[in-house]
Amino acid sequence: MKVLIIGGGGREHAIAWKVAQSPKVQKLYCAPGNAGIAEIAECVDIGVMDFDSQVEFARSKEIDLVIVGPDDPLVAGAADAFINAGIRVFGPEKKAACLEGSKSFSKDLMKKYGIPTAAYETFDSAEDALVYLETAKMPVVLKADGLALGKGVLICNSLEEAKDGVRTLMLDKQFGSAGDRIVVEEFMVGREVSVLSFVDGKNIKIMTSAQDHKRAQDGDQGLNTGGMGTFSPSPFYTEEIDAFCKKYIYQATVDAMLSENREFKGIIFFGLMLTNQGPKVLEYNARFGDPETQVVLPRMKNDIIEVFEACIDGTLNDIDLQFEDNAAVCVVLASDGYPEHYEKGFPIKGLERFKGQNGYYAFHAGSKFDKEQIPVTNGGRVLGVTALGDNLKEARANAYEAVKWVDFENKFMRHDIGKAIDEA
Repeated sequence: MKVLIIGGGGREHAIAWKVAQSPKVQKLYCAPGNAGIAEIAECVDIGVMDFDSQVEFARSKEIDLVIVGPDDPLVAGAADAFINAGIRVFGPEKKAACLEGSKSFSKDLMKKYGIPTAAYETFDSAEDALVYLETAKMPVVLKADGLALGKGVLICNSLEEAKDGVRTLMLDKQFGSAGDRIVVEEFMVGREVSVLSFVDGKNIKIMTSAQDHKRAQDGDQGLNTGGMGTFSPSPFYTEEIDAFCKKYIYQATVDAMLSENREFKGIIFFGLMLTNQGPKVLEYNARFGDPETQVVLPRMKNDIIEVFEACIDGTLNDIDLQFEDNAAVCVVLASDGYPEHYEKGFPIKGLERFKGQNGYYAFHAGSKFDKEQIPVTNGGRVLGVTALGDNLKEARANAYEAVKWVDFENKFMRHDIGKAIDEA
């Protein structure tokens, strides 16, 4: 079959790498792709939001399956565009992708169906939000309602910080229309865990757990980013927690969406907080996480195309989802200055070291080929270096060994990815 992947980040490189292993796939395309994806797929210069060109391309190449990677196109209706054109697509329709696309929608859904989450209030007016904050218990969490590249969440320790946050989101419009409405949430204490799942509209199969590192600097300091590294599985995601989540969160979410006439087919990423009162949902994502995908897919045993097709066809219960009994750690190599101001266009050296190395992967995010066909940096997050190990400590040591293989002029990374492994 012929497959088209929409996206060009580290997540899409990991998906493409996994898709390319399927014996069902004869030809793989990616729009727009990157320098790493170009080694396993034919990259096409079509933007992720250009649905008309994507559909036209898919028709002209007689594409059998489209996989939409990023959140922006899904929330804007990418899957609908392909469905309307009669092309099979993996990813939720627009009416279901609002599970991620609107924080207030997802919070209201959880409240209505009794899914555990933090207490919250929603505001369309900065004035009303500021009045509410005067009597709110600090710290609080402010969240832009819409998509903000994973950066539209502000943790405010004082009233002044909270007021500044409201101004940043709602008045200064730092994240544009995403901040027209905000959610003010109670601050939850605990460990964050990410859990990825496949959903076929009615049934859900959990993949495995992972733990992300959002802050730019060591020690969880600095600004929020799209993610500076991750590990899988999380040692804090115990069998007891899994049983609780299966009973009160996972299937309950799928059922709630179905009840709202928003049947969800695709990936639901559960951002959980493990609190003293039990697990609670921090957020939902309607797609694979980045960089969580880079540690989850290398551990997955199944042919991913079979799983994607089962989700589309509503036959997920026929799939025996299996993962290796091992561990993976991903360290993101970024451009110094990310997530704010950074230079790009620097040659990336040492990538050949990963060729033929079993259990070591360099998943490209912000990379492209220059005129001489040399891979150069082309974004804030440049590469995700993933390594496997028999256990988390071994995987972490392997990942930090492998980051030494690669170099570019303004290479920057965190040195404490997986520090929580020692606390387990």
